[in-house]
Amino acid sequence: MTREELLSRISIDPKVCFGRPCIRGHRIWVSLILDLLASGETAEDICREYPGLTEEDVRACVAYGAEMSRERFVDLPLESGT
Repeated sequence: MTREELLSRISIDPKVCFGRPCIRGHRIWVSLILDLLASGETAEDICREYPGLTEEDVRACVAYGAEMSRERFVDLPLESGT
């Protein structure tokens, strides 16, 4: 899966979770997944805790975090009405 495909799994909607980056279709913050990974949980652990998530969703969070650490703006379209 390409970086662009991974990043397309992340959404930002000002009406959902205060506009924080979330996994598309969920109200699960990217920062939560990164915190769980940082605390030692595996992608498999996270997917067990949050059954709607996939390993690709977890990887998408890592990809988004990597983009943010480069101090670059990740151009994600704002969603409305979801």
